[in-house]
Amino acid sequence: MFFKNLFKWAKPKIEDPMKYLIVGLGNIGSEYEDTRHNIGFNVLDELAKQEKLQFENLRYGAVTTYKFKGKSLVLLKPSTYMNLSGKSIRYWMQQENIKPENLLVIVDDLALPFGSLRMRQKGSDAGHNGLKHIQEIFGHNNYARIRYGIGDNYSRGRQVEYVLGKWSSDEMAGLHEGIDLAIEMIKGFVTIGAARTMSLLNKKN
Repeated sequence: MFFKNLFKWAKPKIEDPMKYLIVGLGNIGSEYEDTRHNIGFNVLDELAKQEKLQFENLRYGAVTTYKFKGKSLVLLKPSTYMNLSGKSIRYWMQQENIKPENLLVIVDDLALPFGSLRMRQKGSDAGHNGLKHIQEIFGHNNYARIRYGIGDNYSRGRQVEYVLGKWSSDEMAGLHEGIDLAIEMIKGFVTIGAARTMSLLNKKN
């Protein structure tokens, strides 16, 4: 009986091919609300609002689950702050037995015009602290991400101030359309895959 129980507890966890981890990057705290760097939080908040989901503050993040066309989506807003995002992602991937190819990260991108979205199956961190830490934790950059363009309308030396700054009134007016497209991309990723979603939706903006 002892060896039977030992074998039971030693069995490796089996990754669930129908389960996905959808991560919106951002910083916790009221001072970071409605800032450009928190667009990942904004996308997941809107999805939760549309589907009447409630986030729960758990270890390393706010989490909720969403069932969509037979797939189970774990929505995660890390509470580790941006530059330690990989720690939260690693924990929840292990906790929920999620395959690496079923990870999708939503992140702000200075290199894209405001409101322009691009899904990619892999890529460099491009200087983004959140993506940089994820790569440090996992040792690779082979995971899908949605890059949400926030533009680069800042003067020299003011990049950090711009990224952590609040959306302008004009940006706020156009934010909803981009967020809705990001939600379409999430649904596409879990149903038809990254490649087809990229082909269909990257062309829209």
